[in-house]
Formats: sequence, structure tokens, C-alpha cells
Amino acid sequence: MRENCLVSIHRKKFVVNTDSKHNLPVAPNVLNCQFTADRPNQVWVADITYIPTREGWLYLAAIVDIYSRKVVGWAMDKRMTSNLVEQALNMAIYQRRPEKGLIHHSDRGSQYASDLYQNTLKKHGIICSMSRKGNCWDNAVMESFFHTLKTEFINHRHYLLRSQAKREIFEYIEVCVFRNIRTAIPETSGH
Repeated sequence: MRENCLVSIHRKKFVVNTDSKHNLPVAPNVLNCQFTADRPNQVWVADITYIPTREGWLYLAAIVDIYSRKVVGWAMDKRMTSNLVEQALNMAIYQRRPEKGLIHHSDRGSQYASDLYQNTLKKHGIICSMSRKGNCWDNAVMESFFHTLKTEFINHRHYLLRSQAKREIFEYIEVCVFRNIRTAIPETSGH
């Protein structure tokens, strides 16, 4: 490997960042590991991950459409709040205009169980689904996206500022990933 200038990619240690110890209502697992869809805006999955910077953590909330595996909504902030996930959800709703009956799946984190988030889901006729407690396989599509983002991109960078990380992650999500997905699966506009 050294002779050919090849370097292996190592997996970083997994850190749990979900606060599921709360008294908020939890939705049933409607999705139940059925990671297929016949059309866009039928099933969305959501989660939060963290990116290290010298300033501290930068949190990324993302929503992926199961049909195309495209990120349809995302937001970044220095705090992991219900407002962060609300921004990602509002972006997805604004850009995709889903019909009522869309399934939205996430973990049981307090951000997703919050009144703010749940009211937005209800307002748009979106069905809430939540993973079983402590079971990352229930949200495997999001885990896969975050794994790819970190393994292929984040883990090879050392960010001094959150603003630098935000710019590069924006480019990765909106330019690089979209270009690859767009050529793989055509979508109808607006749905």
C-alpha cells in the first residue's frame, strides 16, 4: 500500500448523542425497517449527527427520502435543539410539498418528540414513526448516509471554524451528492 500511496480509511468510535430519556410521547414504529418506497415523498427518515471543529461540535440534522436516498431537508447549528430539526423539516416540506400520508421516521430523541416538531408533522398530515429504543437498525438509511458522509468526507478534514464546516457540508449535500443521485434515479418535480 505504501508503494502505491494507498491509505486505509479507519472507522471512528461511535458516540451516542440521542436524548431519549424524556417524558414526551413516543410514536409507534410504523416503518418497521421497511426501507422501500414506490415513489418520492412516501417515506422520509431523519436523524442528527455531529461534526467536530476547534470551536466545538457542529450538529447536522438531515432528512432523506427513502425512494431516491436524496437529502430533502437539512440544517446545521452549534446546539442540538428541537429548532434545529424543525428547520430541516421545514426545508423538506417547502422544497417537496408532500401529500398527506407521508411517513416520517426518526429516533426517539427529545427534539423529534417535542411539541414543536410533532405539531408541524400533524399540521402537514405527516405520519410520525419512531425507532425502537436503542436500535440503530430501525433507521439504517440515515445511519448509512451519515456513515458515508463521515467516512468519505468529514473524517479527512480538520475544521477550525463551524462556518468552514458548514460551507463544505453544504457543498457536499447540495452539489456532490445531488449530482450522483440525480443521474441514478429520475424524480418527478415537486413530488
